[in-house]
Amino acid sequence: MPLQAPLHPGVGPLTYERMNGGDVHQVGITTDTAGQRLDRALASALPTLSRERLKALIGAGQVCRDGRTVDDPALKVKAGDVFTVQVPPPAPADATAQDIPLGIVFEDAHLLVVDKPAGLVVHPAAGNLDGTLVNALLHHCHGQLSGIGGVARPGIVHRIDKDTSGLLVVAKTDAAHEGLSRQFQDHSVERVYTALVSGWPKPAAGRIEGALARSVHDRKKMAIVADGRGKHAVTHYRLIRPLGPHAALVECQLETGRTHQVRVHMASIGHPLLGDPVYGRAGRTGSVKPVLDRLRFHRQALHAGVLGFVHPVTGATLRFESPLPADMEALITSLTPSARR
Repeated sequence: MPLQAPLHPGVGPLTYERMNGGDVHQVGITTDTAGQRLDRALASALPTLSRERLKALIGAGQVCRDGRTVDDPALKVKAGDVFTVQVPPPAPADATAQDIPLGIVFEDAHLLVVDKPAGLVVHPAAGNLDGTLVNALLHHCHGQLSGIGGVARPGIVHRIDKDTSGLLVVAKTDAAHEGLSRQFQDHSVERVYTALVSGWPKPAAGRIEGALARSVHDRKKMAIVADGRGKHAVTHYRLIRPLGPHAALVECQLETGRTHQVRVHMASIGHPLLGDPVYGRAGRTGSVKPVLDRLRFHRQALHAGVLGFVHPVTGATLRFESPLPADMEALITSLTPSARR
């Protein structure tokens, strides 16, 4: 028997039922939404499904009116129309669910925010086919994923390097994935990183702009390029305080979010991240090298400490902060002269 669901703005009573493992929704059109495109009217009634997902369902013959299939997402709806939307069960994800501990900072029906430890890969790829954040999320979110593009998988809208720690937002639903992706594309997401760098940046605050692309000399590295191949990238940095004569604590705010952006940009102005094995060779010179070796600190000293965005479904403004991990705190203590007395 269909279950009565809450009313949605601009639509009539919405009912749904489970059928063959999937969902069947009925959406009634009122005068408030009359005249809208079908995909838009359905998207306002079904907040867990994006317009793109609904367009695909319409194209696949999964939407009916009066028992007849409707295949035009641009169809203008009329008051009194009742559409039936069949949503097949999401296909299983390629990755395997694994019981890996997660630091969950926030979670609701639409998304979650994770505090990722250094050393954890975000997405399965060659060399890391399991033991990743995605594997952990598939286990944690079992039965909660409505299907990103029809597949039961977490929606990864941005990534953090394996050896960078900090905050990451992940979508559970198709609509949340689309809404978050749009915010990352228009650079409206607040992302602030804390970094330990070689030397003292001068000036103490500034803007680094340089398009990034794969290095022609080493495909594993990114490089600042001026040949039109790169993606526009901007980082704003600010010196928080010096850490002895050879290092500093720096805050980096991303205007854009490109692969290895902070690491490449800080290295480009002569202040690479301490411990960075790819871009930070200079950060292992002088008195800093013995400290890094003693602490066995062999990752880039970078932490995604602040993440802020607008909830793509509720519209609430969300902002999260993550404290520095223990290894970076230990490095700061060891590099601070007063702490070594």
